[in-house]
Amino acid sequence: MISMAVGIEIRRATHDDYEGVAAFTETLWEDRGGDYIPEIYHDWLEDEDESHKKTFVADAGDAIAGIVQAVLVSPDEAWFQGMRVNPDYQRQGLSGRLNDACFEWAREQGATVGRIMIFSWNAASLGAARTSGFEPTTEFRMAHPEPDPDASGPNPVSNDPAAAWRYWTHSDAREHLQGLGLAPEETWAVRELTREDFLAFGDDRDDDTAVFSVERDGNGVGAAYRVRSYERENDDGETETWAEYGVSAWDDIDAARSLLAALSRDAAALDADRTRVLIPETTAVVSDASYAGVSIAEEPDFVLAAALGGGE
Repeated sequence: MISMAVGIEIRRATHDDYEGVAAFTETLWEDRGGDYIPEIYHDWLEDEDESHKKTFVADAGDAIAGIVQAVLVSPDEAWFQGMRVNPDYQRQGLSGRLNDACFEWAREQGATVGRIMIFSWNAASLGAARTSGFEPTTEFRMAHPEPDPDASGPNPVSNDPAAAWRYWTHSDAREHLQGLGLAPEETWAVRELTREDFLAFGDDRDDDTAVFSVERDGNGVGAAYRVRSYERENDDGETETWAEYGVSAWDDIDAARSLLAALSRDAAALDADRTRVLIPETTAVVSDASYAGVSIAEEPDFVLAAALGGGE
């Protein structure tokens, strides 16, 4: 247990903390659809015997002053998420202290880098992250191709994981994203992708994942992978199926059209209602996606990283 000033302490979150967490998070970001934490809190929380993640709260005695979760997404990469500070306790350095708890836990697990994702509109969190030692890493945006069994593009697309990996290793997208893509271990987390990841994503025995390689004249010109599909309720309380693609990279507009069409066909084959595709936040890629007729998120997301020791 880590003691903090003014009678506040950092400790492991429990299910009994739900009301205290919900009391200040359920009214956050109401103009942007509200905070997700009250809806997923009990499922989000780790069991006592789970060692790959830990959720911390700042306990002020009569109120919960803050919350954050740390997750190990590879042997040496940690992901920090869900950082929230109760408005009644802001400007007391709590975000830095919660981050310190995450740093300490992650180091104990062997992580040498910790990353976070912050919505680009969240200026306050961006400033707090830099104060806590996080440095800018990259930015991405989500694209949302419509599931369509008849979608087509000018170039052929295969499901060869070796070809997809080969393209990814030399792509501008990999350089921009610093090798990061959506992690299979945790939703809304990114980590460095490996050749073994692509082979696993392309394993025919795993129906939840897939890889895609766009080819032209014997050369790879695009690649993507499906990281998961899942069901969630929409704002009307209806259950929808989502297909989520962990990265999408291409050379030019024809490759973009071909790859995004392949993802549309794949999503349709899964009976998905909606899709989410991570693309690099560059003028060329974002405009390519729009030019290809795919809807894109209104704003990008930023990834920041902090070195935890051992060298990054």
